[in-house]
Amino acid sequence: MTRILVLYYSSYGHTAKMAEAVAEGVRDAGAEAVVRHVPETAPQEVVESAGFQTMDGHECIGSPDELAEYDGIVVGSPTRYGRMSSQMAAFWDQTGGLWQKGALIGKVGAAFTSTASQHGGQETTLWSILNNLLHMGMTVVGLDYGFEGLTGVDEVKGGAPYGATTIADGDGSRQPSEVELDGARYLGKRVANTAAKLAN
Repeated sequence: MTRILVLYYSSYGHTAKMAEAVAEGVRDAGAEAVVRHVPETAPQEVVESAGFQTMDGHECIGSPDELAEYDGIVVGSPTRYGRMSSQMAAFWDQTGGLWQKGALIGKVGAAFTSTASQHGGQETTLWSILNNLLHMGMTVVGLDYGFEGLTGVDEVKGGAPYGATTIADGDGSRQPSEVELDGARYLGKRVANTAAKLAN
């Protein structure tokens, strides 16, 4: 069975909810979805003062070496000034050994993110994730326009051809909408289907 890792970091729960939706899409395609988060690297005083939520709903990934066990990897991170969070970047900074061995070449990769506003760096954050996957030799899948939720201006929503996104608002009060969650599900399904085809 095709195995897809959904790897994320989340400070306030928005990216975690998107990760669950990606996993739903993976399972809908008949593949196995494993959801893990990267370690928290912020000092405890920062975590407490900023009111970060714990990521207790999923296990923390043990080692970057685990990435090689999967047929596809979907990476999610909230934006930090238009790029992935330092927590996610710190994890990928430890994957040099995998790069040297070419351990991820040919595997399928994709990205998702959460930003405070529509223009808060969604596409640049997705690209900061995708750059890592491309350097690893992975085959990147985006959120193509087969997902109809990418078009239309009838409501405020995230979404980009580079990956699934959600908008949290400046105070984090907005939760992922059904359209945004559907985009994450669509992305998960596309990754799983693509990985299955490449394995045959």
